[in-house]
Amino acid sequence: MRKEEEVVLAHPEGEVQIVGNQPAEAEASLDTFAGKIHVKWAPEAAVSSLGLMPYFIEFLKTSGRFEKWVEDCPLHYSSNNAPEKRDVLGTLVLSVLSGHWRYAHISAIRADGVNPGLLGMTSVASEDSVRRGMKAMEEVASRQWLKGHLKASYEPLLEEPWVMDLDTTVKPLYGHQQDAQVGYNPTKPGRPSHAYHSYFVANIRMVLDMEVQAGNQTAPLYAQPELWAFVDGLAERDRPVFIRGDCHWGAEKTMVEAEERKLGYLFKLKQSPKVKKLIGQVFRQQEWVDAGQGWQGRQDVLQLSGWSQQRRVVVLRRPLPSKPEAETVGKKKSKRKGGQQLPLDLPELTYQGIQYEYSVLVTSLTDPVRSVAQHYRDRGDAENNFDELKNQWGWAGFTTHDRKRCQIMGRIIALVYNWWTIFMRLGIADKHAEAITSRPLALHGIARQTRHGNQTTVEITSTHAKAAQIEGILTKVSGFLKRIKAIAGQLTQAERWKLILSAAFRQFLGGKVIGSNGRLADAPG
Repeated sequence: MRKEEEVVLAHPEGEVQIVGNQPAEAEASLDTFAGKIHVKWAPEAAVSSLGLMPYFIEFLKTSGRFEKWVEDCPLHYSSNNAPEKRDVLGTLVLSVLSGHWRYAHISAIRADGVNPGLLGMTSVASEDSVRRGMKAMEEVASRQWLKGHLKASYEPLLEEPWVMDLDTTVKPLYGHQQDAQVGYNPTKPGRPSHAYHSYFVANIRMVLDMEVQAGNQTAPLYAQPELWAFVDGLAERDRPVFIRGDCHWGAEKTMVEAEERKLGYLFKLKQSPKVKKLIGQVFRQQEWVDAGQGWQGRQDVLQLSGWSQQRRVVVLRRPLPSKPEAETVGKKKSKRKGGQQLPLDLPELTYQGIQYEYSVLVTSLTDPVRSVAQHYRDRGDAENNFDELKNQWGWAGFTTHDRKRCQIMGRIIALVYNWWTIFMRLGIADKHAEAITSRPLALHGIARQTRHGNQTTVEITSTHAKAAQIEGILTKVSGFLKRIKAIAGQLTQAERWKLILSAAFRQFLGGKVIGSNGRLADAPG
């Protein structure tokens, strides 16, 4: 018989025993198809997958925008265990720049051992701390804080003539959120949503402001109180040359408010019976002029029922390409609007065997027909703004049960988006670089931070195919920011910001320095 004291072997002799708590070797050799390699684990090393972000952080520090934004934030804690305000806000900035769209994604930033410290953060806040911090902000104070810093990001640019684009987008919701209502939702009919009413500086894609409302309040009628409060808050010289919107904005109330403020406007008109009657009246007349890009146009006057006066309208038409008969044989005509091959949903009329599509614009501008038509075509760029902000910057995400935090997060995203747009314009001035291309180019890379002799070094390796090109661009931007910093003692923060904006939008401004008659010579590019 076996004695209880005898040792029972759990493994036969010769079998490898794996102990769970056995420490991993600091260095190991691995056999690969390229031969033997040596692998060394360095868990204490500070690394980041957003390796090029130090350049953007230098931009934030030199401009003073981030520091002032944190200082003015109306977030106050009473507990000694609460996170620092800077940590909460810095975590949000890093999350938005990383392309996150959910609060749960914030956990990924905890692996970044480089950038939080460079932003002056002591630690990365958890997703719960971020949500609680935003909930603790008083609604009125947070609105004033964010609207003020949004305005500060673009205000000097308004000294030059500019155009305001108005538009609304829909954010579908999938839970029980405050003001989640069923309204106009072309992509997901019947789905509750929020409505984002937004205003932009045309052509340079800067967000002026945005407002979150219930999903059944997509009509411009609900956006106008905030819009006119925004316009009235601008100095007379900073107001837009004209405002521009689609057919939903072409209503009496909008035009009367603009006329009272002596503000120009350009809107598209819905195809109401009187508008169609006007098209029929001018259809066979010969006084059509070239309106550019294959369109013809003529001006007229019109007074719809509900309008207080006659207003100038511009009727545009364009011949539709004729289809070969072979393409239509055996095919049924679609009953949907999409089957009419009219992306703008315009009426069709035929004259002398040619089929035309039509659009009617109402405006207070006195510009020629061709200029008015081009002004409205330029509005198409506003759709790109929504596509980028919703799909690349998180406007379609970061959802909470209460609307207040959705509003706060929407404005924070807009502010970070403005900062990033300005930063990228410093390096690439001739076009707007959307996040889908600019993040991999100017943000993604591997960084390793080391300290030696009381000196910090960040080694960066970009994985982009244009690594050499972006290295040169970011080096030039950094050199420009250093020159601004060198003369910082002679300039106020507002004057430094004007110089940065003048360099970023030098093509939009024609090389002019904002607020002076000087020309910009000392700029990257």
